[in-house]
Amino acid sequence: MELIETFQNVKKACRSLGLLTDQQRNDILNAVASAIVSQKKRILEANEKDLAKMDSSNPLYDRLQLTEKRLNDIAADMRNVATLPSPLGHITKQKTLPNGLRLCRVSVPFGVIGMIYEARPNVTFDVFSLCFKSGNACILKGGSDANFSNQASVALIHEVLQEHGINPDVVTLLPATHEATAELLNAVGYVDLCIPRGGRRLIDFVRDTARIPVIETGAGVVNTYFDVDGDLEMGKAIVCNAKTRRVSVCNALDCLIIHEKRLGDLVELVKPLLDHKVKLYADAPAYQLLRGHYPDILLEPATDNSFGTEFMDYKMAVKTVSSLDEALAHIDQNGSGHSEAIITQNADTARRFQQHVDAACVYWNAPTSFTDGAQFGLGAEIGISTQKLGPRGPMALEEITTYKWLIEGEGQTRP
Repeated sequence: MELIETFQNVKKACRSLGLLTDQQRNDILNAVASAIVSQKKRILEANEKDLAKMDSSNPLYDRLQLTEKRLNDIAADMRNVATLPSPLGHITKQKTLPNGLRLCRVSVPFGVIGMIYEARPNVTFDVFSLCFKSGNACILKGGSDANFSNQASVALIHEVLQEHGINPDVVTLLPATHEATAELLNAVGYVDLCIPRGGRRLIDFVRDTARIPVIETGAGVVNTYFDVDGDLEMGKAIVCNAKTRRVSVCNALDCLIIHEKRLGDLVELVKPLLDHKVKLYADAPAYQLLRGHYPDILLEPATDNSFGTEFMDYKMAVKTVSSLDEALAHIDQNGSGHSEAIITQNADTARRFQQHVDAACVYWNAPTSFTDGAQFGLGAEIGISTQKLGPRGPMALEEITTYKWLIEGEGQTRP
């Protein structure tokens, strides 16, 4: 009963967002950004409590950790969102019917967005900035791993909202319990859209359990194909960046696919990964070639489970193929529809790859690490949608609005 009252309060507070001007929203976002910087100590102290509960060797530790630089970056992203054009009130279609009715389709907020996420405290600020800018209220359900960080972040946001006379219920943090998740997923009539952001297990659970609309985001089994015409130096840089920039994020590389005619370059291609102690699970041809040239402790024969796995760790599979078609078939069977890449100097091959790969983001001679709302110039992101119905790829301001039809008449009646 307690959460029903919470949902009711958020729904009520959501209506007040429509009364704000875009300038007011921007001023508040800038004020929150300033508060993040000026009060970073309290956020970092809360984050330290969360970090103390996790083994620092856990690859997810990096995703959980906030630093002074990361908070500065979060504040900069929020200020950037404030500079972006409002996604509201855009006329996306306009026409006059033969009977004289004037139709206009205009962008509007969804209303209340529920966000379920795991050990990603930065998501709290990203979701708030995008939802607030687009006129949506948000209900946040973070994981227990980041609970202290999330509580401190939301408390800071609430203080700024209250200083500006805004109902703080427009951003609400639920308890970090499984029961709260279940109630949120059944909040029919109160929550207009739910977005899970995390691993496959979380996303599958939300999709299978929810009675409210869901947009799937996050799970990324990412492949990069090094073609027969790939440039070796370019490939080394792309593979290393895609795999090691941040291994715990959804755009990190999980499987390197290599054309059999380029196996002679494989040792050199993966050489930069040694600096990061990346463990390789190589199929038979690749294993035979790497053995003796890559540390035994970091090299294992691949199994069926090596492919189609989102490692979120310093681990990567290696698959050998005899053709582009075989590479495409491997991606079709093992990819998650998130991000895929090809490294080649052959434009025809690249275009065929981009045409046939079924994923939200398909790269040519660039690492999948660029799949990110801020990198795409969207300011920030609420998640990476891997589904086809509705938004696809990085979801930012435009992707969390819907539309309504406005119809003007002069007394016409329908025959």
